[in-house]
Amino acid sequence: MAVMTTKIKEYRAKLDMKQDTLAELVGARRETIIRIEKGQYNPSLKLAMDIAKVLGTTVEELFFFEEE
Repeated sequence: MAVMTTKIKEYRAKLDMKQDTLAELVGARRETIIRIEKGQYNPSLKLAMDIAKVLGTTVEELFFFEEE
């Protein structure tokens, strides 16, 4: 079964950006960003695109599927 994985944490680290800052910039709660990073929540397409834009990358680079 494929599981969605994300590189949000890595991209945030490159920008020295905290979770709450990213959340504010994309109009989400910090808890939502935490859950996405942990793979506990799949974002909407709009939220995924907003996160990618803020982090200066593409949705395809930021989110991908891995086999369990």
